[in-house]
Amino acid sequence: MSGQWIEIEANDGASFSGYLSTPRGGKGPGIVLCQEIFGVNPYIQSVADYYAEEGYVVLAPDLFWRITPGIQLGYTEKDFERAFQLFGQFDTDQGINDISASVKTLRSRPEVVGKVGALGFCLGGRLAYLAAARSDVDCAVAYYGVTIDEYLNEASNINVPMALHFAENDQFAPMASVNNIQAALKDHVETEIFIYPGVDHGFSRNESGHFHKPTAQLAHQRSIALFRKTMGPHYDFSQLWDKHCEYEFATKDVDATMATMVSEPYVNHIPTMTGGVGYEHLKRFYKHHFIPKTPQDTSLIPISRTIGEGILVDEMLFCFTHDIEIDWMLPGIKPTGKRVEIPLVAIVKFRGDKLHNEHIYWDQASVLVQIGLLDPTGLPVAGIETAKKLLDEQLPSNQLMAKWDHSEEK
Repeated sequence: MSGQWIEIEANDGASFSGYLSTPRGGKGPGIVLCQEIFGVNPYIQSVADYYAEEGYVVLAPDLFWRITPGIQLGYTEKDFERAFQLFGQFDTDQGINDISASVKTLRSRPEVVGKVGALGFCLGGRLAYLAAARSDVDCAVAYYGVTIDEYLNEASNINVPMALHFAENDQFAPMASVNNIQAALKDHVETEIFIYPGVDHGFSRNESGHFHKPTAQLAHQRSIALFRKTMGPHYDFSQLWDKHCEYEFATKDVDATMATMVSEPYVNHIPTMTGGVGYEHLKRFYKHHFIPKTPQDTSLIPISRTIGEGILVDEMLFCFTHDIEIDWMLPGIKPTGKRVEIPLVAIVKFRGDKLHNEHIYWDQASVLVQIGLLDPTGLPVAGIETAKKLLDEQLPSNQLMAKWDHSEEK
């Protein structure tokens, strides 16, 4: 873990500890991270580090300190038994007081610039909701918060943006409770409630048997969208991506390319499953199999660009002459000298001010047709026509559909 433990002064004059993680730049908006029933354990610390990478100063207070300080449980049967004991002993009102003290501590620290939000999971989800109702946080995000429906009488006190994530199969926050929460908050225009089908409590925790990576990623993207909209920080993702592409295709600088990315990035060219996971693996890929194995006359013609919070989608034409063996696109295929033009889509995700991952898509069948390795006769595939159609929507459609002419009304 990259953070540190600090002391927090409680409202009653006592003190307790919290895990503090700061972003690369040293400053940013603040987030109070409210723990699960397992304490501020390595998982919660990793979540703090994760959001610090996104640009936030994150403080995870030890909210069980009034029962037993320093609790850090794992996920064995014995740990679960102890966690539920602690949950039963926990005083919610005192917990909110300690969260308020944590917010105050964050606001007083020189690393924190601007606003402070709350984020919580399980028990912490309940506390994040209550922090929005009772404290001066500027926004709140709750994952599968338990027994929130028992505190709906406080919903009218909430006047900050909030995102609530629930799992369809969650026995600890069942759909009947979620329906009540939705009804109570239906007029709160700054609250978004997300229900994820087919998943269970703990879907975001990678050490959980219910962990579901696609749902966890989507929920995180939505959480970051709320935090960014309310508190910042805001980054120029377009400029970051353009600089990354410049290093790849223009200056062909491996080290500069890697410097635009997080410490453990990954890239996946979907049609050929080429790329890399982790710094060393990806650097090896860029150094030996991508940058020197991309034709010199390669050009990228932009078609459209869509930017969201932490994500960029680029639609382009990728054009080149197949005059070298292109390891990442046509591995094992000797140069044919053929000209290739294909639509290509890059979906790029960022973590803070760095690229985190890239998913790159193109039609491999079209590439194979254009270099003469695939005969399109009788197959529902096309060659350079796909690129031409992208540039000129007036070109004929449905040419591969033999029955198209039969559907014309006489």
